[in-house]
Amino acid sequence: MKVLSDSTFDETLFSEDLLLVDFWAEWCGPCKMIAPILEEISHEKKGVLEIGKLDVDDNMETARRYEVMSIPTLILFKKGEPVARLVGARSKSALLKEIENHL
Repeated sequence: MKVLSDSTFDETLFSEDLLLVDFWAEWCGPCKMIAPILEEISHEKKGVLEIGKLDVDDNMETARRYEVMSIPTLILFKKGEPVARLVGARSKSALLKEIENHL
């Protein structure tokens, strides 16, 4: 998984065909709940799907740009364009079901 910031976001976004960005914060309980799930998916889908994490407290510009109002928010980008947005914690199977048709 890649740690993203305001300064590296665009470069990473356009260097990956499929990028799932986790907009999160350290104090967010549901964010901590899905972190291990995202880690698992990152290993299982290596080479197909890249996962990035962006701390909204430290990177407000990017969070504002994508209108992230609640966390966790997961946005799936395909070739730099957002194709799916998921708000709130989900189980691994529910998360995979939501993004599967984009893989």
